[in-house]
Amino acid sequence: MAVSASATRQRWLREAAAYVVLLILMIWTLGPLYWMVTTSIKTNAEVYGTTATFWPRQPTLANYRILFTKTPFAVYFQNSALIALATTFITVLASALGAYALVRLRFPGRRLLARLLVYTYLVPQSLLFIPLFTILVNAGLSNTRTGLVLTYLGFTVPFCTWLLMGFFKSLPREVEESAMVDGCSRVGAIWRMVLPLSVPGLLTVVIFALTLVIQEFVYSLTFISSVERMTVSVGVPVALVRGDVYYWGSLMAACLITSIPIAVLYNFFLDRFIAGFTVGAIR
Repeated sequence: MAVSASATRQRWLREAAAYVVLLILMIWTLGPLYWMVTTSIKTNAEVYGTTATFWPRQPTLANYRILFTKTPFAVYFQNSALIALATTFITVLASALGAYALVRLRFPGRRLLARLLVYTYLVPQSLLFIPLFTILVNAGLSNTRTGLVLTYLGFTVPFCTWLLMGFFKSLPREVEESAMVDGCSRVGAIWRMVLPLSVPGLLTVVIFALTLVIQEFVYSLTFISSVERMTVSVGVPVALVRGDVYYWGSLMAACLITSIPIAVLYNFFLDRFIAGFTVGAIR
């Protein structure tokens, strides 16, 4: 009985410790989100007051009104959406075809090219914006959304190609061979068999590309100078940070509105997103 009671006590302590750690991690993760939501509906007196309030005493939507009426936030959001969708579409197309070619086709330098893709992604972005800016200026693409899309593709395509290589390696060749025996061309086999079986990987690529483009700041700040072409990550600070005055309520409102689509997408495809990174990392 003493042994059983001791074992029960130890199990209870382990479970209690696990719940405490989980609670700390939840507070650490959800704390900034909670503060962002509450700050976006606080009055200026509460935001700039000397006493911190964990919940607004007089909730208001004035910060959202300022965001939409005093700043071109809708233009920033539209630019971010267009750039993100264009980058994601091209990334999925290019990385899927590139990954399939590297996995299934046999040509000289295939393994070296696969390694170079990963090495390209590992180059720090802060080292590349000056030469990239020179290239865009010479090509006449500076201060354009097209130039920004082409810049982002240099970071999304290499990593996503490497990631999809893991999915295509996990698919048996017999899947494509049986489709081609039934009369499909190689392109038809890819479209009808390979891509449907690689949906978790494709969703992972979509979420990764969208997240990277929407939150990117350095290249958007460097390559875009016109207000009407700015993205949310640059336009919102430009409009709501004036000298040493920070419009924290409206800033938090902009962050909340921008993060909602990504959060919904993450939550909807969470299981497949985790599976995508797991398989890609194992391969």
